[in-house]
Amino acid sequence: MKKKYNSAPACSVDYAFRRIGGKYKGRILWYLHQGNVLRYGELRKKLSDSTTKMLTQTLRELEEDGLVHREVYHEVPPKVEYSLTEMGKELIPFIDHLRQWGEKQMAKSEELTKNNCSLKIDL
Repeated sequence: MKKKYNSAPACSVDYAFRRIGGKYKGRILWYLHQGNVLRYGELRKKLSDSTTKMLTQTLRELEEDGLVHREVYHEVPPKVEYSLTEMGKELIPFIDHLRQWGEKQMAKSEELTKNNCSLKIDL
């Protein structure tokens, strides 16, 4: 597979976000953490807002970067399972921290929306 990065990373933060940034990578890593091993169809259901092409491309990138392991079973029908590598597992505490931060910010946002709605109603 052709390497997707055209230039050297500017710094370690750039390096990290090139590997885990994007719309689906963090979610895929988190779902694999929760489920340990997931088949393609299971990931497809969890990422229903992704196209088949995008999910396949994202999984390939995660595999190429050594974060996800892809196991192919030669049987009929074909079976493919995905799991986290040791390097992928190292990211989980950071993704969990981001998840907690996101929950906190979403709660604040919902509270602001509720307050704004009640202000509009009261006026």
